[in-house]
Amino acid sequence: MRILTILVVTTLAVGLAAELALIQPGEVAAQLAAKGARPALFHAGPNLLYRGKHIPGSIYAGPGSRAEGLEALKVAAGKLPRDREIILYCGCCPWSNCPNVKPAVELLKQMGLPA
Repeated sequence: MRILTILVVTTLAVGLAAELALIQPGEVAAQLAAKGARPALFHAGPNLLYRGKHIPGSIYAGPGSRAEGLEALKVAAGKLPRDREIILYCGCCPWSNCPNVKPAVELLKQMGLPA
C-alpha cells in the first residue's frame, strides 16, 4: 500500500489547472480494497517505471507524450463502459512537469470518457 500511496501522491498532487477531478491516495486505496466496481487504472508513463513498480491491477498504456502511448490508451480505454471511472497516473516527475498525463486526459475527454 505504501507504493500505491507514493505513486498516487507523486502523480495526482496538483490538478491540471483545476481541469481534473483529484483523488487522494487514501481514496484510491479504499476504492481498490473495497468490494464492487473498481476504477480502471492506466499507467500513462514510461515502461521502465511500470516494470519497476506499478499499482496492482493497472494497465500499461504507454507514455501519454507519444503517439503510440496514446494509441494504446485509446484501444484499452475504448473497451470500457462510458461511465467507468478512470484513474491515470505516471510518476515520472513532479506533476507540474509531467508530459504524459495531460495528453492522456485530453484523449479520454475526446473519447467521451470521464477523465
